[in-house]
Amino acid sequence: MKKIWIKKGLMILVFGIAAILVFGLVVMGLWNAILPVVLGVKTISFWQALGILLLSKILFGGFGGGRHSGGWRNKGKWMEMKNKFAEMTPAEKEQFKAEWKNKCGGRWTMRPTTTDNVTDMTAE
Repeated sequence: MKKIWIKKGLMILVFGIAAILVFGLVVMGLWNAILPVVLGVKTISFWQALGILLLSKILFGGFGGGRHSGGWRNKGKWMEMKNKFAEMTPAEKEQFKAEWKNKCGGRWTMRPTTTDNVTDMTAE
């Protein structure tokens, strides 16, 4: 039983190192093929590419490990809010919408789709 776990651990280690090498080479190749021509930046080495890969993981991906406090990954909170909104009365929904419109400044409200204020040019 112990031999199976040792083999699995070694395979994970080998594939992990191979993935890091491949991703580093891909980042280095794309950087050196595109950015010096487009932006006029210097080419980078493999180790710099690994550094950029690690930095992007820290800035954009995090290291997770289980619980995520927000974002699109936490679907439970969205479903809870959706259910709560569905259970509201029409008056409560309007009050909720008004509060959010006040908080957000009405930036994301949709424009009316009615044609009441459009003049008909062919009527003349």
